[in-house]
Amino acid sequence: MSRIAIFIDGAYLDYTLRQEFGGARILYDRLSEQLAQGCDVLRTYYYHCLPYQSNPPTVDERDRFAKAQRFMQALERLPRYEVRLGQLAFRGRRETGEPIFVQKRVDLMLGVDLAILAGTRQITHAALVAGDSDFLHAVKAAKGQGVLVSLWHGVANPPHDELWRECDDRSKITQALVDSIRRPG
Repeated sequence: MSRIAIFIDGAYLDYTLRQEFGGARILYDRLSEQLAQGCDVLRTYYYHCLPYQSNPPTVDERDRFAKAQRFMQALERLPRYEVRLGQLAFRGRRETGEPIFVQKRVDLMLGVDLAILAGTRQITHAALVAGDSDFLHAVKAAKGQGVLVSLWHGVANPPHDELWRECDDRSKITQALVDSIRRPG
């Protein structure tokens, strides 16, 4: 029997939805169903970071943080969903004064989860919503264990070329897909 695990880089998906689909709000359980393409879903793993808060946080930072926490908690209540949180690190300011933040630990967690599930033969398929070449070695490890890896990606923010080539199947996140999983209202 085919069993799939779905791995979502939340920042990549957020960017794709914002840049290509007007910030469409989606139903994440339906997203998993669509990406599974008929396979039994072991679990969907969602990787992201909570927003940065200065010390002491501003009112806007507190509100943004609380909203993100509520969203992550809602995802955790979905069947077979697991949220994995990294850390957002402040790395200074651009010349314009805009802060620079970098996600830490997210890519490594995703790669380790993919490799472990493949290596322990818990999955036969993996769906990856991402674009970063940091996932390249985890994809190679999964394929080496016989796992078929499908990459789902945006168009305006295409995946790294090596990642695209390494995956077995590649699918664009299309308007039709987004419309089929869009939250009502």
